[in-house]
Amino acid sequence: MDTAARSSPAGQRPVAGRQVRPRRESRYDLLMLIPALALLGLGLVMVGSSSISIADRDFGTPFYYLYRQGVFVAAGLIAAWLVLQVPLKVWERIGPLLLLVGFFSLILVLLVGREVNGSVRWISLGPVNLQVSEFFKLFMVVYLAGYIQRHEVAVRETTSAFLRPMALLVLACALLLLEPDFGAAAVLVVTVLGMLFLAGVRWWLFGVLVLAICGVAAMLAVSAPYRLVRMTTFLNPWADPYDSGFQLTQALIAFGRGEWLGVGLGGSIQKLFYLPEAHTDFLFAVMAEELGLVAVITVIALYTLLVWRALQVGRSAWLADRAFAAYLAYGLALGICLQVFINIGVNMGILPTKGLTLPLMSYGGSSIVATCIAVALILRVDHENRFDENGKPRGGEPW
Repeated sequence: MDTAARSSPAGQRPVAGRQVRPRRESRYDLLMLIPALALLGLGLVMVGSSSISIADRDFGTPFYYLYRQGVFVAAGLIAAWLVLQVPLKVWERIGPLLLLVGFFSLILVLLVGREVNGSVRWISLGPVNLQVSEFFKLFMVVYLAGYIQRHEVAVRETTSAFLRPMALLVLACALLLLEPDFGAAAVLVVTVLGMLFLAGVRWWLFGVLVLAICGVAAMLAVSAPYRLVRMTTFLNPWADPYDSGFQLTQALIAFGRGEWLGVGLGGSIQKLFYLPEAHTDFLFAVMAEELGLVAVITVIALYTLLVWRALQVGRSAWLADRAFAAYLAYGLALGICLQVFINIGVNMGILPTKGLTLPLMSYGGSSIVATCIAVALILRVDHENRFDENGKPRGGEPW
């Protein structure tokens, strides 16, 4: 056997008398990082395009919302970088404290919050408004992942261990509904139920709880006239296109005008005071009009890749017997997936109109920063799946 070949470490070949060093492994999952950055970039472009008219009318500056969104994206990226430096054991330890801060914030917003369009969801912090519910959803997932880690067997076998987080969920939903923020409450409920389902709770108990929640949700929907109108209007928005069905009909017109390749960036007609909240809740419809079906499919594919990779990260953590990391990744992936599904469903008329932003894309500092933190936490889970505390690949040599 050739001497150079015998002396070469496994996986290295001698080339022109020199050894080729092993390829340095990326510290973070690029198949999740790249879609997230692409969505942030595309969202920034679409916020600028969709808000030009309203920004010029209200502030005399066409790119007012674009500049602010740029600041929000920068803040989100800085927050994500900071989160990536914090070990998961720290997040597991401070989970209960984060939940207490979240509950305090939900109470505070009811006391001193700012009212917009009939809802009190924001705390005014000078030039920006903090939407507490965006961060509370994040804190709840962190806490619940730690709770399941500590009481995994009890959650599966006893009713009391299962009902304790349910009591916290009921309290949180009551505070959210007082704002009111029915959309955030719905996302929180489904996320918590999904995490507990993955934890292996007993089927009959889970089924009874789901039925009870569905019953309560139905009662809440019919108890408020505006909710009942929203629940029924989406079935036939053209029955009242100038009142209750106005938002949805304008969104559907935007989709129809976009066709395959769109009318061109900046060419949307619907954003010109026809489509309410064009840069927030209905950003997806404006994108469909300007960039067409190709962009719609591309964005859905990017979100699908992001969520799929997050679930894969959770599975890897589960196989490595790292329960907190696994449930954290699963919960965050489920929360992002739900919000994307609801927002796109509302824009396309397959779900009742609900005020939820499109993660990583819609205008709004709280949503951008909270989602960036969520993605960073999943990336941290992936990092700790592959590297130990010293930066060495698990089961291998330092890279």
